Amino acid sequence: MTTEHQTLALILFSLFIAVTLGITTWVSRNRHGSAEEFYVGGRLFSPMENGFAIAGDYMSAASFLGISGLIALFGYDGLLYSVGFLVAWLVVLFLVAELVRNCGRFTLADVVAARMSERPVRIAAGASSVTVSVLYLVAQMVGAGSLVGLLLGDSGTAARTLTVIGVGALMVVYVSFGGMRATTWIQIVKAVLLMGGAVTLTVLVLLRFHGDFGQLLTSAAERSGHGPRFLSPGLKYGADWTSRFDFMSLGLALVLGTAGLPHILSRFYTVPTARAARRSVVWAIALIGGFYLMTIVLGFGAAALVGPDEVRASNASGNTAVPLLAAFLGGGAESTGGAVLFAVVAAIAFATILAVVAGITLASSASVAHDLYASLKRRHARQRSEVAVARVAAVGIGAVAIALGLLAQDLNVAFLVGLAFAVAASANLPVLLYSLFWRAFTTRGAVWSVYGGLVPAVVLVLLSPVVSGSPDSLFPGVSFQFFPLQNPGLVSIPLGFLAGWMGTVTSAEDPDEAKYAETEVRSLTGAGAV
Repeated sequence: MTTEHQTLALILFSLFIAVTLGITTWVSRNRHGSAEEFYVGGRLFSPMENGFAIAGDYMSAASFLGISGLIALFGYDGLLYSVGFLVAWLVVLFLVAELVRNCGRFTLADVVAARMSERPVRIAAGASSVTVSVLYLVAQMVGAGSLVGLLLGDSGTAARTLTVIGVGALMVVYVSFGGMRATTWIQIVKAVLLMGGAVTLTVLVLLRFHGDFGQLLTSAAERSGHGPRFLSPGLKYGADWTSRFDFMSLGLALVLGTAGLPHILSRFYTVPTARAARRSVVWAIALIGGFYLMTIVLGFGAAALVGPDEVRASNASGNTAVPLLAAFLGGGAESTGGAVLFAVVAAIAFATILAVVAGITLASSASVAHDLYASLKRRHARQRSEVAVARVAAVGIGAVAIALGLLAQDLNVAFLVGLAFAVAASANLPVLLYSLFWRAFTTRGAVWSVYGGLVPAVVLVLLSPVVSGSPDSLFPGVSFQFFPLQNPGLVSIPLGFLAGWMGTVTSAEDPDEAKYAETEVRSLTGAGAV
């Protein structure tokens, strides 16, 4: 990229930042500072608006940068991410969306605590939500660093470091001053931009091959250096039994993890009714489904036109495949058309990252304030003080995410999100499903379920090849690897369900039949819902 082309991309970055800061400023002048306004935007969004916001919240850097990069490098095996991320929404639609909207108020813990002893349940669910959110944030930070590092031609750490810090600072500003209302409109704008950019690139790729998808696949396989194996399972996950189990573990985490993501669950509270929540999910599935179909074209397009070697040379994990593809489609990095298209795509990807980190930060800060702080200081906590705590929590969570993002700069963003999904599916989903559908579920079962999934998931990640023991680890020079799989979901998800069952059957307390009946009626009918 020449200096002029870099300047163009930076201008587009700055323009989006200016627009989003303008939205945040406007919203901050027109809100009354209540917890309902800060956490859920006053529950005033329509199903279509919320559907676009959900899509904007969900289609992260992992989707736009990471998945396409994995497909470009590993072909068929990269498709697992696209399929898993999309199929997960069926679980959300049929098991979670309406029931969560009827039973809760702001967070996941509201649903579980409705029929349990509040304090231990809120502390456990809050800790789990913050852990999942921080893992998800790290992926977005890594994506931002990779993107700007490519843009500035800086293969070192200087540009990445400054970018990660800058994104962290912006997300704190969005959340602290704008709350859910500003975050939602940022996500809507981002969803429109992302869909527009993906459609444009998909059309340009297909035009290169005269609309023949088969020719695209054949060219990708030839360029990959792997031949037909590129289009068959096993290139990344089929070498031995460990990789096969990793494949199953990742698939399980992706399909079940979405229903346990705090920033997705919180979106169901921003609409006025459960019916609106269901319609929001339908809108989101339509947008997300179309987008993930396009990532398949973009991934194979990058393999066929740019080549895996060039993608890997730019970023070892493939995070820059789509921007490189955009530059190629525009006529090459040295051409004006290539530079303009690259700059537009880079700006869209940057917008994607900013919107997603705002949503995740808001959800995690709400968990800290509404669940952890309010349960520990309930007698002295007032509504406005809880919102103040949420703003302070956003700063702390941002600092932690920045630190971890700098540490994990060389990992693929889709892979990092897979870890967050595994923790969400292990710790949040079991307690949520048990609370909604198991009459005998107890407080001990709820606490055991959360910690029984959360602790093993985190420990297994720390003892996995992700952290040490291999050249691609966070700490390649040391080895304390005892768990062979890169994703813990195959082990930690069943443990979460098992721990919840064991905690319940060994509990001395009797389940509150009246509270369960109230929760059941409320979840199914909406009677008494906020």
